[in-house]
Amino acid sequence: MTDVTLQSIYAARRAIHGVACRTPLVPAYALAGDGLDLRLKLETAQPTGAFKLRGAANAAARLAPEALRRGVVCASTGNHGRAVAFAARRLGGRAVVCMSRLVPENKLAAIRALGAETRIIGDSQDEAQVEVARLVAEEGLSEIPPFDHPDVIAGQGTIGLELLEDFPELDTVVVPLSGGGLIAGIARAVKSAVPDVRVIGVSMARGAAMQASLAAGRPVDVREEPTLADSLGGGIGLDNRWTFRMVRELVDDVVLLSEAEIATAMRRLFLEEGWVAEGGGAVGVALLQEPHRALLGKRVAMIVSGRGIDMELFRRVVDGEVPFEKGDADG
Repeated sequence: MTDVTLQSIYAARRAIHGVACRTPLVPAYALAGDGLDLRLKLETAQPTGAFKLRGAANAAARLAPEALRRGVVCASTGNHGRAVAFAARRLGGRAVVCMSRLVPENKLAAIRALGAETRIIGDSQDEAQVEVARLVAEEGLSEIPPFDHPDVIAGQGTIGLELLEDFPELDTVVVPLSGGGLIAGIARAVKSAVPDVRVIGVSMARGAAMQASLAAGRPVDVREEPTLADSLGGGIGLDNRWTFRMVRELVDDVVLLSEAEIATAMRRLFLEEGWVAEGGGAVGVALLQEPHRALLGKRVAMIVSGRGIDMELFRRVVDGEVPFEKGDADG
């Protein structure tokens, strides 16, 4: 099995140059308070608004030109589809993005604006994945998976290289956790150089597939539910080959958040530091509150992974609403 190594992550950095960009790592003095050196890695500054561009660009760059022309396809909760569409357009290829009905309209519109075809299939990412498999088998398209692929993981791992260069004294990295491609790549990069750095994954309590799989000791299905952290939804795949193993090996802790905690994190990030982020991108900020703060060290990098949120929903959250709070207890 092909593994993700520090060398493959360095190779990914060369491959994505000119498509994805190096993003700012900025101090967060207001959020941190006294005694904490907190810095935010703003993947919201990517051309597509989220970290997903790194992995998609690396995977697309490694395809033969004829495969790109024939087309790439993916299943997505939004950000990955936008990244695949952007990378394919920059490299001269066709893109087809398959999504469930739960994907917000603003993310659909952003993908279509990049020239990609969209297919809306079923009520879960797993159902959308069935259409991906059909297009690969019947039309010869090349799949760029959202997370469980070594080229995608290596692309996301380039964030870890930038953290090591810009904040070499860090002791904790806080990463949004969904399918595991982002956290696996970052953890491999950072821990290859500094093994003692703690890597903490953060997800929503409603439908956290990776945490459910870790608890079961194997990949399992979960029910997808509406959540402010919609970009963290979806399963990890029962045939998961890379990210489940890497997360189990490399991640030190996983924290699950209520919808109220996610809303508060989004609100604080905006009101105290001035940054707009979607729920899945802002989840790390929730660890600044007890009881989670005890998990953090003294020099902390938080990945703010994306900004793809409908601005009317964002306004409601900033005004104090918790849109999906009802049902948390049985979610």
